[in-house]
Amino acid sequence: MNLEADRVADLAGRPLSKLTRRDVALALLTGPAADALGSLPGIRRGMLAAGNPLSAGFWSSAEAILAEIAAGTATVGDVRTWLEATGTEPKGIIGLHVWDEQSDRSQLAAEMHTRLVTHLEERLAAGEIDPDLLAAADPAACRAYIEIQERWMTVPLPDGRVPMDELLDEKDEEYLAEWDAADAEALAATRALLNRVDVRPRPDADLRRAAGRLRRDLTRPGWPGRLLAECSGLRPKHLPSDDTELWLSLAAGVASPQGPDDGDKPGQDDDETDSEIAAICTIDHFDWLAVITALAEGGPGTPASAADLAGYVRDYDPEDLDDPDDDEDGLDGAQGEDTDDEDEDELDDVFFDEDDEDDLTLESLFLPVTSLWQALGAIDDENRLTALGWWGLPEAMLRVWAPSS
Repeated sequence: MNLEADRVADLAGRPLSKLTRRDVALALLTGPAADALGSLPGIRRGMLAAGNPLSAGFWSSAEAILAEIAAGTATVGDVRTWLEATGTEPKGIIGLHVWDEQSDRSQLAAEMHTRLVTHLEERLAAGEIDPDLLAAADPAACRAYIEIQERWMTVPLPDGRVPMDELLDEKDEEYLAEWDAADAEALAATRALLNRVDVRPRPDADLRRAAGRLRRDLTRPGWPGRLLAECSGLRPKHLPSDDTELWLSLAAGVASPQGPDDGDKPGQDDDETDSEIAAICTIDHFDWLAVITALAEGGPGTPASAADLAGYVRDYDPEDLDDPDDDEDGLDGAQGEDTDDEDEDELDDVFFDEDDEDDLTLESLFLPVTSLWQALGAIDDENRLTALGWWGLPEAMLRVWAPSS
């Protein structure tokens, strides 16, 4: 079905004489590319009759990109680049902000995007933007186009709001809300796990020995004291007097690093410490839940090397958390019959879907974890779970995922 010029005007909400290249481009992308190709001559004639012919370069670029789309050879990036070359479509990424697709934008993002489009239209009318140079990928024109947008994003609006600040603050709030939801789901899953495993007694003698050793380590420079302090946020002069509180604070820090203290003076070990913390921070809810499930169910003596932990993540099935005591369901699952895929998908979504990471990559992320667990006494020199680790690591994860007070 061909797209008429008047229909393009209706979609844009303005007369043919006022249509921009972006208006036409967006209309052409609303339907099948083959149909849009057939519509080009008619739309072009309608624009010419309205005294708004645009340029030959635009029509040539439209024909080229639509042909590529119809042939299946155009990438999303190709289409995005063509759309941005209209001179009034904002770049997909401006500074630290990434524009969501139109259907996914919040009310604030939709407002700011519309305001920016209007600003670009004004700059285009003032001759500060040359779409033909953008289409030709002229370096100076492309650089100037980005600078115009960055400047607008960082200058206060008449009401005092700074677009970039407003958008980034909103994204931070969305991220924190998603993270809190993932914490809540992981907390519930861990509590359900601990309800079905054996009672895990606290080994007081082991805890006392480990706490004494850790207090000494934290007062000494270098490893492991520095990394434990950075992860937990504890400082040698302000350590908890209670051994349980000390151990659990340090263990929780291993799973959820607090980061370096800005007041610390840089040292020669800073780069290595930062890289280890960065590796730990890459481990997500799904990975931690997989590991803590294997260790809690396995008990003392369970293998806990970095390679073992990576294997537990690879083999972990969130569906095992659903109705663990339902023998009939368990039998069906073992025989490979149908299970509730929808529930599994929901859990995967909450735990940020494991990306089928290569085992060696995941193993490397767990290397600083197992080193610190050894320092804590949670695993022994042969990388096997100790009684202290069996009791303490799940307790530490409960702290990590508990709501902030």
